[in-house]
Amino acid sequence: MKRRALTIAIAPDSFKGTLTAPAAAACMAGGLRKALPRAQFVLIPMADGGEGTVDALVAATDGSRLRCRARDPLGRSIRVVYGMTGDGRTAIIEMAAASGLLLLAPHERNPLKTSTAGTGDMIRAALDRGVQRVLIGIGGSATNDGGTGMARALGVRFLDAAGRELPEGGGALGRLARIDMRGIDPRLKRVSVEVACDVTNALCGARGAAHVYGPQKGATPAMVRQLDANLRQLAAVIQRDLGIRILNLRGSGAAGGLGGGLRAFVGGQLRPGVEIVIDCVRLKERLRHCDLVITGEGRMDGQTVYGKAPVGVARVAKSLGLPVIAICGSLGDRVARVHGVGIDAVFGTTAGELLEEALMAGARRRLRATAEEVGRLLAVRVR
Repeated sequence: MKRRALTIAIAPDSFKGTLTAPAAAACMAGGLRKALPRAQFVLIPMADGGEGTVDALVAATDGSRLRCRARDPLGRSIRVVYGMTGDGRTAIIEMAAASGLLLLAPHERNPLKTSTAGTGDMIRAALDRGVQRVLIGIGGSATNDGGTGMARALGVRFLDAAGRELPEGGGALGRLARIDMRGIDPRLKRVSVEVACDVTNALCGARGAAHVYGPQKGATPAMVRQLDANLRQLAAVIQRDLGIRILNLRGSGAAGGLGGGLRAFVGGQLRPGVEIVIDCVRLKERLRHCDLVITGEGRMDGQTVYGKAPVGVARVAKSLGLPVIAICGSLGDRVARVHGVGIDAVFGTTAGELLEEALMAGARRRLRATAEEVGRLLAVRVR
């Protein structure tokens, strides 16, 4: 009696800097198919709310990539990409596309001046498409403006004691006296906003946005102190004028305070990024008829257990009693920790450290080859 062909779900995160999640899933399927020609494959590209979220959700929902004009962190007009799910109801935005640190040269990094206005431009472009829901990943920012640039792009005004508009950036917020919400885009009332936020930092203090992330964005120690005080002033005015407390909200310090700003100005709900992606791709529903789940990421190590996509995939798979295998670009320190959170076995595509250029050049070939070997092992097991 012949065994029933395996149905294998392939649900990797992107291999940062080398392969998108859809490309990684396709490579894994290609390698596995060589060893398991009768197997059925369900490709579910994943993400954790950071880089690659647009690609993953567009692929998983048969959606589309759209372009619009937005301002970069210093106000220059650029073309950016955001995603739309296949049903046209949900826009997927990575704030780093318009407000990210990598858009600036090192000498341009100055969180006193950089703004999240471009993120607001992208939200407005999504509203123009008539969406019902906006998902925003907020990692990799160049900013420390508490989301005021984003809000300003959507019609909010930030005024000093004389009623004058404050300039863009985090440096002027210490002069904030009043927030005027009367001009905010009315379409936001009909849209739900979910924020993929994987850090728990509060807005201010030693673990706040300025102290933890300010230096990598170009802030000197004196600037860090100023930015922290300015965000504290912003939180106080938000509480007084809007009745919303963000000072100690978990995740409010993400992306230079954009987490708190999204909560205060557009009603954003902050959630772990991988949970948002799991819901959006209907992961549990799609795994129900599978026999095995294969996931992966570029580098797996002891930090993977803290909210990364492969662990989220494993959690859902284990709720259905499914085994989980991870295929990764490389394996780092304390990688065995992932066995305690549902990943049964881990395979790396490289035996040692490679230069970045070499990793990129051979990534597809190595991933297919490793997946084929995993498939051969599975074929031995199921004979």
